[in-house]
Parts: sequence; C-alpha cells; structure tokens
Amino acid sequence: MQQYDLVIIGGGPIGIACGLEAKKSGLNYVILEKGPIVNSLFNYPVNMQFFSSSEKLEIDNIPFISKEAKPKRDEALEYYRRIVTNNELNIKLFEKVESVIKKEELFTVTSTKDTYTSSQVIVATGFYDIPNTIGVTGEELPKVAHYYNDPHFYASQKLAVIGASNSAIDAALECYRKGAEVTLIIRGPEVGQRVKYWVRPDIINRIEEGSIKAYFNSEVTEIRPKELEVQTPEGKITLANDFVLALTGYKPNFEFLLQMGVTLSNDEKRLPHYNPETMETNVNGLFLAGVICGGMETHKWFIENSRVHAKMIMDTITKQ
Repeated sequence: MQQYDLVIIGGGPIGIACGLEAKKSGLNYVILEKGPIVNSLFNYPVNMQFFSSSEKLEIDNIPFISKEAKPKRDEALEYYRRIVTNNELNIKLFEKVESVIKKEELFTVTSTKDTYTSSQVIVATGFYDIPNTIGVTGEELPKVAHYYNDPHFYASQKLAVIGASNSAIDAALECYRKGAEVTLIIRGPEVGQRVKYWVRPDIINRIEEGSIKAYFNSEVTEIRPKELEVQTPEGKITLANDFVLALTGYKPNFEFLLQMGVTLSNDEKRLPHYNPETMETNVNGLFLAGVICGGMETHKWFIENSRVHAKMIMDTITKQ
C-alpha cells in the first residue's frame, strides 16, 4: 500500500493540470490513468479539430503552438504528452481505479494494479467513457459503434450516422468524402446549433444538394444485419445499411461517483454536489475537476473553462 498526500484520478488535461499544481505546492501526489496519457483525447477521431483555439487549451501558462488557430488531435496529444514528460509528473498509466473508500480521515484508492492511501482525492475523469445508448433491438450488433475513429473504414459502405452534434456531423462529412453512402438520422428538426460554426454550413449544403440524405424528427426503431428501421414523420421506413455510428453523446460514470458518496441532483441533469469556490464535494477531502462537474450537461464544461479548477483545488488543500 502506497501513501500519498493526494491521489488524482484521471490523466486528461485537467488531471495533468492538477498534477502540475500539486508538484508546485510540494505535495506528495500520484495521477492514476486507466489508459495512455490523455486517454480520452487519444480516442478522439484521427482527424478531429478542436472548437477551441490553442491558447484556450493551454495549462499552467505553457504555450501551445499549433499550425492552425484551432489545433488538431495529434497536436494536442503532443502538447500534453510533452508537459507530462518534461515536468516528470508522477503518473501511472493503464491503471484503472476500481474503488475509493474513505475511513476516518484517509481515503483508500484501489486500482487494477495497486492500493493507495491519501488524505485528499481529486476526480478528473471526464465523461467520454460511457456512451448514451439509443436502446433499440440490434444495438448490440457488431456493425454498430458508439465511437468514431477513421473514415477510411466506411469507404464504399452504406453508413447511418445517428445524432446531430459535432461528433456526428464531423463523422458524416468525413465518411461522405471518403466514399461512404451516408444517411443522417436526427431526432430534432435541424442540425444541432452547437455544431462548429465553420462545419454547420458545410453539412447543411451537403444535405440540400442531396450528397448526404438526412431524416429529421426521426428515430431508429430497430437495427438488423443488413438494414435499419426508422420512424419518420411520414411513417416507418426501411433503409439498406452496412454500418451504424450511434453518436448520441456520452455521460460520466455516475455509479463511480455514487460509490464514493458524492450526492447527485435528483433530476435528469444528475449534477454532482460540490462547492463552486473550492470544488470540494459533500465528501470532505474529495474534489471534482473538469467536465465531470457538469453531470449530463456535457456541453457546460470544457478544457478552456475548467482548467482553473486545478489551482482552486490546490489553494483549498494547501490552506487546509
């Protein structure tokens, strides 16, 4: 059993920012990450471009230089990896935390590889781990994916993309340009208003010219090996189909928060309870940082507006 002042769960940008602040404060800390450095970013689509400009993705005032105003995935991986290695942060990779139990004044953090004790814990695990499923027959088929990686995979295939957010629209456009026959299925009446401003006109034009077929106010009701059943305003239709990308968003691991004793709001937002001035939850010594603070409101927190959490938390810990 290893003993620390602070255990940071999650090695994404905000977890790394917390590690930098802990090191500057002279705390004995460790970052536990279930995958590689910035695991969520690593699992983004290979061609993904951020909505934010590079300076808004910077942590600890370390310059982020990118080729374009809005950096791409590979540039972000390079940036955060170099921060970790150059600052020799104490981070343990491919080590998933399984439980956090508080007894008296100490937390016991058990991972897949070891056990740790600490007086303080920061949870910075984001929300990208658990997809929002659509709950229809056939969703478990191997042709269905909730994560999108490379458009080449779908070339010359009949691809249905479910969703109207940035991830769905990016996938639809990229796959169309690699030769997929793309159909968009959108529950609402239009392409999402939060879609990147330079992308939204592109997808609207592709729909209007007929390059990408879109069904609005529609939902998939069943997925079969070679086709889809879709409920549209004009009635139920059947579409020939090879693959489905159900890009309907993601959610935090609420079960993990509840197991630690964190209170969640009793509504559809499931907002975790924390003090917005200190980021400390209803469990003394347990802090939240980053996008996990938004519960189901996954559009509320980003790197650019949650990177301040690291210093807020460290100021609270050092004062205590």
